[in-house]
Amino acid sequence: MAPRILMIEDDERLAAMVSEYLATSGLQVTVAPRADRGLSLLAKGGFEAVLLDVMLPDADGFEVCRRIRAGSDVPVLMLTARGDDTDRIVGLELGADDYLPKPFNPRELLARLRAILRRRAAGPERRAVLRFGRLEIDREARRVRLDGRDRSLTSHQFDLLVALAESAGRVLSRDSLMERVRGDALEAYDRSIDVHISRIRVAIEDDVRHPRRIVTVRGAGYVFARAQDE
Repeated sequence: MAPRILMIEDDERLAAMVSEYLATSGLQVTVAPRADRGLSLLAKGGFEAVLLDVMLPDADGFEVCRRIRAGSDVPVLMLTARGDDTDRIVGLELGADDYLPKPFNPRELLARLRAILRRRAAGPERRAVLRFGRLEIDREARRVRLDGRDRSLTSHQFDLLVALAESAGRVLSRDSLMERVRGDALEAYDRSIDVHISRIRVAIEDDVRHPRRIVTVRGAGYVFARAQDE
């Protein structure tokens, strides 16, 4: 049976184009032009993923994402005509699995959807190697690679990176990170986490001034982005 995708999008031409393209790749798309209709369809179940427009006529897409995530773990890929990094961060903070700016190439959308569906099919088992685009985190060997090259981290920093990566797409507070990482330095001083994060960014970010892997959510903590190499 073809995987069912719910697309909440008010642009009829875009929705028709996406539906037709994804259908040729074996995906069945149901389109809802309004948020209320989309949430009603989603409540009935049976969808493998949601394509969610940020700008809807009857609701803000971020609020819709929050409502979806409050009652479901169905993967959400957000679509937006706004290219602001702030929107991307907010979407990730609210639990979106991926974020694609408009206009987009349908092949890229299909590739991202397939990646989401593969992750969902793989289930929650603990994989030895976590892969996020060009970044690899080998939990058994305790090694981090970017573009195939080893990156140097201390034991505390590696544990902190793993804790973030295992909760990719979710905001983790400093207190939550302290509970997950049992190193003395992290338990003793809350602000020491910020120092460790800064050093991890030096190792894995392309531009530490504009981090795309570990993103700060002001007043809340940090989020490890699921989609990093766009």
